[in-house]
This record gives sequence, structure tokens and C-alpha cells, in this order.
Amino acid sequence: MADIRIVRAGREELDDLAPLFDGYRQFYGQRSDLPAARAFLRDRIDRNESVIYVAYANQGEAAGFTQLYPSFSSVSLKALWILNDLFVRTDVRQGGVGRALLERARQHAADAGAKGLILSTAVANKPAQTLYESCGWQRDDEFLHYHLFF
Repeated sequence: MADIRIVRAGREELDDLAPLFDGYRQFYGQRSDLPAARAFLRDRIDRNESVIYVAYANQGEAAGFTQLYPSFSSVSLKALWILNDLFVRTDVRQGGVGRALLERARQHAADAGAKGLILSTAVANKPAQTLYESCGWQRDDEFLHYHLFF
């Protein structure tokens, strides 16, 4: 897949983006809810709470996306971006879309003067781990990560 075009998503891309986001949520065990997925993305875009990039391939078909959330590193006194979501349609995987989206996210963080990017993925998601590591991402062996959900 040689021709991949990546654009920052705005309201104009919602019709392309929402089905990808819905597919991403289904990948992580949620039931399909396209209207809720669209509303969630619209709110992030309208409130400028995240940065979303959409990849187009195969004559302009929406092929994947990544969503970044801003954060900060108190220790380094710098911005930090959380790569919260990355999804590529199953029929176009292995075609460079995921790699291109990771590179665009890296460029976004670098352009913003951030310390870097962080992400987490499912322990069983070996294909994603292989991709991340092939793009220079390092597995964290220094810190344990905890969460508290409600």
C-alpha cells in the first residue's frame, strides 16, 4: 500500500472516522454503537480535547486512525502525549497504515516540543507490540502501571 494520506480529523472527517472508532471499540469487546461513537468523537473534536489523525488508502478509503490526548511530565517539565487509540481496518493491515499513523503521532509530539509519547496495549495484542517495537517504541521495564476504575 504505497499511497497513504493522513489528515488531522475535524468535523468533516466524522463520517469516515466514526465506523473506524466503532470497530476499534468492538476489537476491545464493546458492542457496536455507531451513534455514541460519533458523538464521543465529535465532542473530543469540538472541545479540542484530543488530536485525531485519519489515514486514507486505496483510492481514498478511510483505513485507520490514531487518537492522542495531551498530558504532562512534572519531572521533566514538558508536555507528553498519550497515544490512546490506534486502529487499522483488518483488510488493510500489514500495508503500512499503522506504521504511518505512528510516525504522524511521533511528528505531532516532536513538533509540539513534547517529551514524547506513551501508550499501553493489551498483553495479548502481540501484533501491535511487534509493530510498536519495530517503530522504536520501548517497553517500560522501570515503572508499574496501576488504574482505578469506577
